[in-house]
Order: sequence, then structure tokens, then C-alpha cells
Amino acid sequence: GCFECCIKCLGGIPYASLIATILLYAGVALFCGCGHEALSGTVNILQTYFDVTRAAGDVIDVFTMIDIFKYVIYGVAAAFFVYGILLMVEGFFTTGAIKDLYGDFKITTCGRCVSAWFIMLTYIFMLAWLGVTAFTSLPVYMYFNLWTICRNATIVDGANLCLDLRQYGIVTIGEEKKVCTSSESFVKMCDSNELNMTFHLFIVALAGAGAAVIAMVHYLMVLSANWAYVKDACRMQKYEDIKSKEEQELHDIHSTRSKERLNAYT
Repeated sequence: GCFECCIKCLGGIPYASLIATILLYAGVALFCGCGHEALSGTVNILQTYFDVTRAAGDVIDVFTMIDIFKYVIYGVAAAFFVYGILLMVEGFFTTGAIKDLYGDFKITTCGRCVSAWFIMLTYIFMLAWLGVTAFTSLPVYMYFNLWTICRNATIVDGANLCLDLRQYGIVTIGEEKKVCTSSESFVKMCDSNELNMTFHLFIVALAGAGAAVIAMVHYLMVLSANWAYVKDACRMQKYEDIKSKEEQELHDIHSTRSKERLNAYT
């Protein structure tokens, strides 16, 4: 009995939803964790090697934007943790509906509406994660340029390469915040592990955002298939109800005629 119970429980697990949930959690964890640490490393690099300071007052500068991005990361981590649980619950209920297709399980219109709502919401989140992936590629591109300048400075003798923060919109046009290969701060920055670590953290965060996009696509396929199965199960249930009703009516008609014949014979 215990073995059969375990087999029955394993048969009711929505494995497609489980795989998508694991992929979603892994992607969100990589994006949020590595993104948060990469933003902290960016603050240290700007303050240490580029001499960028926080603006006084309520002026929105690059440090304020980084703080906002950190709070957004906190919200994304909490929101998608809850959303993954909701999708898993929906997968369990839908799997139960399919398993009990020919039993006493009744599929309501509310269940189909919930599935359709999850499909629409997941599609919106997929588009949002596509935007997050595109946005995360920007710091990867910036750090790749900086990393390339560090490599070329050691390969090409006498090269005077500079990186100006104004071309990336990090500082205003009036501020000249650039570092050239001839400066001492540039050599220290290239020799430090902080630059290399921040660059690779952004790469991992980009990979996490891409994994979240794949998870959203996987969820869309699972939810669409579940919605189709539930819709088909609803039609099958209606057919079974109509068939049972017709059989009951035929049985009643046959019983009535039999009674009439018996009364006539009597």
C-alpha cells in the first residue's frame, strides 16, 4: 500500500511546471544576487578609480539610480518567489483535473479563467524579462570595453587609451570623469580583482536573466497545454453528462412502456 501511494503521489506531480519553477528560481537568484553585488562593485570602482562622488541634496545621480536598482532587485526576488509558488499550485490542480478526467472531478469555468489569466500574466512577465535581459547587457558591454582597454594597454606599448564616463551617460557633460592608461589609477584598477569580479558578476546576472526568459517561455508552453487539456476535459465532462442524461431518459421511457404493456395485458 505504501508503494502504491508513493507511485500515485509521484504521478500527480506536474514535472513540466516543476522544471520551469526550478529554472525560474535559479535565474532569478543569479540575476538578483550577482546583480546586487555587481552594482555594489560598480559603486566602489566609480568612487575609487574615477573619483565620482555622490551629489548633495535630492539630485538624482548614478549612485541614486544604483540604489533604486537594488530596491528593484529586492522586489523582483520577492515577487517571482511568490509567482513561482502560484504557478506550481496551478500545475498541481491542473494535473489533478487531467488525472480525474473520467472520474467525479468537475472542472469549473473559474478554473479555465484562472489558467487563461496566468497565461496572459506570464506572457507579460516574459516581455518584461526580455527588457531586463537587454538592459543587463549594457553594463556587460561597458565592462567589456574597460576590460579590453586594460588588456590592450599591456599589449601595445606607448598606447594612451582613455575611458570617458560621459559617453555612457553616467555623469553629466560638464563633468570630465575619465581614466587613461597613462594614469596610476588606471593601472591599479586593471591590477585589482574588483574589476574582473564585477565584470563576471554582470555576465552571470545576464545569464540569470536569460534563464528567467527561458523559464517564462517554458511556463507559457505548460500553461497553454494545461489550458487546452482543461478545456478538452470540460467538453468531455459535458458530453458524459449529456450521455448519462439521455441514457436515463431512455431508461425511464423503456420503464414506462413496460408498465403500460403490463397494465394492458393485465
